[in-house]
Amino acid sequence: MKTIRLAVTAAVSATVLLVAACGGGAESTAAGDGYPLTVTNCGAQVTFDAAPQRVVLLKSAAVPYLHSLGVMDRVTARAGQYPKEYYDAATIAELDRIPLLTDKTDTSGHLQISKEVVISQQPDLVLGEVDNLSRDTLSAVNIPLLEEPAMCPDSKAVPTFDDIYAQMQSYGKVFDRDAEATAAVTALQERMAKVQAEVGASSGRTAAVLYPTVGGGVTYAYGTASMAHPQLEAAGLRNVFGDVKERVFEVTIEELLGRNPDVLILLYGDGDPKAVEQGLTGLPGAQNLNAVRNGNVMTQLFNFTEPPTPLSIDGLERIAQRFKANP
Repeated sequence: MKTIRLAVTAAVSATVLLVAACGGGAESTAAGDGYPLTVTNCGAQVTFDAAPQRVVLLKSAAVPYLHSLGVMDRVTARAGQYPKEYYDAATIAELDRIPLLTDKTDTSGHLQISKEVVISQQPDLVLGEVDNLSRDTLSAVNIPLLEEPAMCPDSKAVPTFDDIYAQMQSYGKVFDRDAEATAAVTALQERMAKVQAEVGASSGRTAAVLYPTVGGGVTYAYGTASMAHPQLEAAGLRNVFGDVKERVFEVTIEELLGRNPDVLILLYGDGDPKAVEQGLTGLPGAQNLNAVRNGNVMTQLFNFTEPPTPLSIDGLERIAQRFKANP
């Protein structure tokens, strides 16, 4: 197999545009039989001479894509957390066969892993960028990295469900699984159409997606630059923070009471969902929120909303099911 290299500049001649997506970097170009393939990701160009065969996962977001494409057997190691609630039995079995390098995080929840540990796996692709193991660090030793476009540091694109389809197609190009990617996109689009048919017209109810701090502290809310916004819209709900162009921002209980959403979706990374709910409902004055008074509070693991992946459609289905008959 040819090595996979990080391109400093676009080096593919007679290129043909293969796929383009929103979210800051899923544009691919290729020549000949598909390789070399250049993918623009978070502003960096990554060139593949062949489909990756040794993949290291540093984040879980790519898992549903890789499972749909049938390439989880190419993942030789993983790090971070992979809550079983995200996956079906087949995906869990695939993950269980992949060695876990570490799931240790710092106090902010960021993965802690050394460059040496990752390099020792001899990967030809790393998926997911972490604070202490950046793209530049890996490119210095000729290891390419791809990040989910919505999580690119300088991304200003407004996410949509179309980003999920485009990213599936992009991974299909990288792994030489075009047919599988097309079939997966069709299946996802059919699921979206079913949800939209069941939801029907907007209910007129308002909602907010929050990330509470367990044990007290800052509460975060999600605006139009987050996947939470189109997810609420698709569920027939109106985001009370739809006038905020940021992805995520701090919000006070006073602000929440002023906007007073009918529905609350509380995101969390891991732990006890009841503690997450208490992190919001235990705030002074929270019992006066319409959503709290009426019992319309739902906890949901973070990746069921962000970043845009097939799990976002799973999350949408859960929201629609929970609130479609509960005005």
